[in-house]
Amino acid sequence: MLRVLTCLTVEHDGRLVVLAVAICLLSCIVAISLFHRAQATRGRVQVIWLALDTATVSSGIWATHFVAMLAYNPGFGFSYDVFLTVLSLILAIGAASAGLSVALWGSFRWSAAMGGAIVGVGVSAMHYTGMAALEAPGRMVLAPDLVIASIVFGIVLGAAAFSMAKQHDDVRGTLFAALLLTLAILAVHFTGMASVTIVPDPTRVAEFLLMSPSSLAIAIAGVTASILGMSLVAAFADRQSEAKLRVQEAKLDTALQNMSQGLCMFDAQGHIILFNERYVKMMGVSDEFLLGRSLLDLFRHRKASGDFEGHPEEFYQRICAEMAAGKSGTKVMKNSKGRTLRVVDEPMAGGGWVATYEDITEICQAEAQISHMARHDPLTDLPNRRLFREQMEHALSSVRRNEQLAVLFFDLDHFKQVNDYFGHSVGDDLLKAVGQRLRECVRGTDTIARLGGDEFAVVQVGTHSQPTEAALLASRLVDVISAPYDLDDQRVVIGASVGVSIAPVDSSDPDQLMKNADMALYRAKADGRGTYRFFEPEMDARARARRLLELELRAALTNGEFELYFQSINDLHAHNIIGFEALVRWNHPTDGMIPLTRFLPLAEETGLIVPLGEWVLRKACSEAAGWSKDVRVAVNLSPAQFKSRNLATAVALALSASGLRPDRLELEITEVVLVHDSEATLHILRGLGVTISMDDFGTGYSSLSYLRSFPFDRIKIDPSFVHQLATREDSMAIVRAVTGLGKSLGITTTAGGVDTPEQLALLRLEGC
Repeated sequence: MLRVLTCLTVEHDGRLVVLAVAICLLSCIVAISLFHRAQATRGRVQVIWLALDTATVSSGIWATHFVAMLAYNPGFGFSYDVFLTVLSLILAIGAASAGLSVALWGSFRWSAAMGGAIVGVGVSAMHYTGMAALEAPGRMVLAPDLVIASIVFGIVLGAAAFSMAKQHDDVRGTLFAALLLTLAILAVHFTGMASVTIVPDPTRVAEFLLMSPSSLAIAIAGVTASILGMSLVAAFADRQSEAKLRVQEAKLDTALQNMSQGLCMFDAQGHIILFNERYVKMMGVSDEFLLGRSLLDLFRHRKASGDFEGHPEEFYQRICAEMAAGKSGTKVMKNSKGRTLRVVDEPMAGGGWVATYEDITEICQAEAQISHMARHDPLTDLPNRRLFREQMEHALSSVRRNEQLAVLFFDLDHFKQVNDYFGHSVGDDLLKAVGQRLRECVRGTDTIARLGGDEFAVVQVGTHSQPTEAALLASRLVDVISAPYDLDDQRVVIGASVGVSIAPVDSSDPDQLMKNADMALYRAKADGRGTYRFFEPEMDARARARRLLELELRAALTNGEFELYFQSINDLHAHNIIGFEALVRWNHPTDGMIPLTRFLPLAEETGLIVPLGEWVLRKACSEAAGWSKDVRVAVNLSPAQFKSRNLATAVALALSASGLRPDRLELEITEVVLVHDSEATLHILRGLGVTISMDDFGTGYSSLSYLRSFPFDRIKIDPSFVHQLATREDSMAIVRAVTGLGKSLGITTTAGGVDTPEQLALLRLEGC
């Protein structure tokens, strides 16, 4: 050790020694950093980093040796053999390459130490080869003990340096490993230099290929500095890039783990590369299970768990084929928890693919709910008209040769009265109860639906005796629906009318079948309700005629085809005319006079009676304004007009436009009007000053409470009683009772439909 210190302090220039130490330390720091870069990469990039590290280590060792040799001053001049100098660099490169390769790629436990030891041997080989390149006027004698010590120092410290470098890649580990490698190089050099003794020998002659120490040292220092500088910049830039990459990886990992979707990446062979936590939960497996597995393994595991339909191998091969062809794929699957997942496979450049898994259970449930609501009645949960038609189309397409299909339309008799009397909540409960009875009444193969309001329908598939089966079902529907209902502490009784059409006898078109059943239903209602009727071809003809009549009726209002006739009202005691009743007639341009019984009910049903009644009112007032001032005009008001909010306004405008005194206008209403709580309207009309009479008294509801609750000006006895005065005692008794009632209440009594002198005499006798 004393010899080493003496050599270092006496025979060396301290400034150049410091330079050599600095070059050695810097090159070792760069070398260890490059080793870490190579350790963190794979493939060709790793080889590049290893080559750069080899150049750094070898040039650093070489530069340190010759700069230190420049600091050596034995007391005489010397130079260097070019061949041995270059050979020393080659030895350094070879040893560094071998040692770094073993340290980096060795798979045994002590590979890093072994690689460091090889580098230490290379340092020694390079040093003594470089020493042999020294040309001086004397012979070089080496001390064996120091030579052996220098080699041991290089091997031990080199092994320790790379063991530390492979285990620790942080800043502290890098600096400590670089310090150990620096000590290894310096210990080999200066211990080796201490072993040298040069014995003067004047007979030695210098070779031709020699280089001066200063020139060689400066050249080596410059080249080495350039290599070290570039390597250091590359290492620091790569470390900075790695730091940024780690930050990005941390952000990516955070994003992956917080995705609402599951994500899994596969290589070209279908092996799992990475996955997030959401994917693990969706698959119902553990992280450990997925590590190193393939998609096929996962399919087989799900198959074994009963969570996979089909053949895993076929499904796996199909996915791999799609990804290899660069085709994106979307599939829907169920996981082990019964959740619905949408899987989207996207191929990656270079092979493999990324699969994203989205839980769409709630979306599917919402879509199913929306689809159900779009095709079902919200109140009864029965199929609606749209779904009913789809199911009827399907049933028609599925009917075999010996089968027939029946379509039954029905609605509830007196349902409106239930709503009016008990309220809509009870009406809704009634519809629900009807829907439940329908489910219990029909077969599982039959289709039932609520078409809207109180209209329901059934599709029944049967054999060639379908009309009989349909009749039995229709009769059962009438009986079941007509049974009393106990709703909200109320007992409700309704009825049902049913219309039936048969396919393919009546039609094979869904729309036509529904239309035919609807016409049959209309016929059942016209025949008294509470029954069923089958479609008959003449029903269609009547329906078309009715539709044509409705169109012509609308046109008649526009074209002025209606005419007004007046029937006299006679005072039997004064023997004079006291008024006229306005009667509307339709003079059709081609058919002539249309009977009142033919168009008036249609006008009531379609609502055309309101504009027609307003025209009659205006026309009658206008005509009456030109009569004698004591003659009144009577106009009949329909129930539909009383429902109109514009009735009082229409009366006031007719009187104002014609100039007719209000007391000369008599409005005739039927008892049906009074059922609909029209007392307020009656009082408004009374306030206008017009006369109000009850028409057709004795028919309808004939409630005497109406005469008490509202003081009518006139009671008009229905003509049906007048026609039978001479032939039936009961008719005479009714006329006598009504006339007497009118006298007692101070109400004038009028009889309509007097056709014979005998009828006239009897009415005069009774004081009518």
